Amino acid sequence: MPEYVIRALTEDEVQTAVDWAGREGWNPGLHDADCFRGSDPEGFKGGFLDGQMIASASAVNYDNNYSFLGFYIVQPEYRGSGYGLQVAEAVKAHCQHRNMGMDGVVEQQDNYRKFGFELAYDNYRFSGTVGKILDQLGRSLHDQITPLSALSDDLRSYDRGLFPAPRDTFLHAWLGAPSHVSRVFEGDGQIKGYATLRRCLSGYKVGPLFANNPESAEALLVSLLATLPADQMDAEVFIDMPNPNAHAMAMAQQLGLTKVFETGRMYSSHAPNIDLDRIYGITTFELG
Repeated sequence: MPEYVIRALTEDEVQTAVDWAGREGWNPGLHDADCFRGSDPEGFKGGFLDGQMIASASAVNYDNNYSFLGFYIVQPEYRGSGYGLQVAEAVKAHCQHRNMGMDGVVEQQDNYRKFGFELAYDNYRFSGTVGKILDQLGRSLHDQITPLSALSDDLRSYDRGLFPAPRDTFLHAWLGAPSHVSRVFEGDGQIKGYATLRRCLSGYKVGPLFANNPESAEALLVSLLATLPADQMDAEVFIDMPNPNAHAMAMAQQLGLTKVFETGRMYSSHAPNIDLDRIYGITTFELG
């Protein structure tokens, strides 16, 4: 009888899960594995059949109250056999009593409801090209936007109003990762927004894109895209926007962005108290 073992993934095996995500069309960033695993190494689980990894799932415990689920992938030839469900149960057990968040694809949301998750709101992935976005917004840089490469107390405080839990370990990795470009908008001694651009298997993703108002969000977006060389003007840029933010939806329309994907933000207990009106781009579908 085949032996099926579920255990925490090594660094290389987390990269394997990220590679699977790429084959599924999720278009991960080039350094996602390194940034993700450090937040909770024990939260990344794999299912191994006779020593071969055939399934993955993750549950990143950010603190004693909040966890985020992702990377639920089963190799195609083993789907429907129950192997993936066992890994999902293992990561759910890792969360213990915590409120769990996840971004569920539309066709699977009914199944996630059976696990106790409820839909809070929709997220839409929008796409456009670097050059066309810059043509719409102009290319002048705001003098209050500066490079960002390290986590400060002020940034930590700003992020806490827009994410359900402290995520210092993640932000340290995210802001310092190779090929990631981050910018912060500061004025009157306060942070008014910050954002990160990262290279992906195809094009670029912007996330987070946090800002106090649409003008700040647009200025941050320009500051990021302006760092790209001329030969990248035709490259695609993806931004994952929460539907409840009407200003974000208006910005997507103004820029002529195309909706290419949709998920539902779902929670197992309750929707956390975060200011969606300042979220113009969520950080990732995999870690929230």
